[in-house]
Amino acid sequence: MTAGFWRPVEGGVLVDIRLTPKSAADRIEGIVAASDGSVRLKARVRAVPEDGKANKAIEQLLAKALNIPKSTVRIVAGHTARAKTLRVEADPQTIGAALDRLGG
Repeated sequence: MTAGFWRPVEGGVLVDIRLTPKSAADRIEGIVAASDGSVRLKARVRAVPEDGKANKAIEQLLAKALNIPKSTVRIVAGHTARAKTLRVEADPQTIGAALDRLGG
């Protein structure tokens, strides 16, 4: 069962994130409902949204939070938007359980 902000795909999971750049700290803050009714994992990074810096920061933050290599996390949608979709290449059950814990 998923918490609504992630879904299994072949070889991993897709994670929907609501990112706020230029924050005071890098952190994941739980789940937030979007205006369209979708659910996303809410995250903040200190990096600015220039030259892909915030995108790189969210990839690193999620990898660190899940205790997996940075190379297994990449943005697949929303490169220039606050609403992003990241792909995590790992066992869906293991990562799904870890994501559910992150979502609180």
